[in-house]
Amino acid sequence: MRSHEWIDQRSLALDRAIAQRLLADPSLLDRARNTLARWIGQRQPDPPLALREWQDCLERLSFDEIIALITSDDERARRLRQSSPFCGILPPAERLAIFKQYESRRA
Repeated sequence: MRSHEWIDQRSLALDRAIAQRLLADPSLLDRARNTLARWIGQRQPDPPLALREWQDCLERLSFDEIIALITSDDERARRLRQSSPFCGILPPAERLAIFKQYESRRA
């Protein structure tokens, strides 16, 4: 079984790779917004608080603030990463490479 710290660090590595993709192509942010809208639509009439918080972030924060949020290691960012709408941004091979890198580390 993996520790929470190990899982958090792997998730942070994924989000840092996602941030690099977003910096190269800011239009990918629309993919996250569409994913989030779909998830919220599926969870009506009362979507989870984390999804509503993501919605607020994606609507109110600047692009640079969103990048700072997803690359942060603070408590809020770690909590939000558990329901990140940025899935699907990384190509499967890149995602798998990060998973393999973390599998080789001790839990």
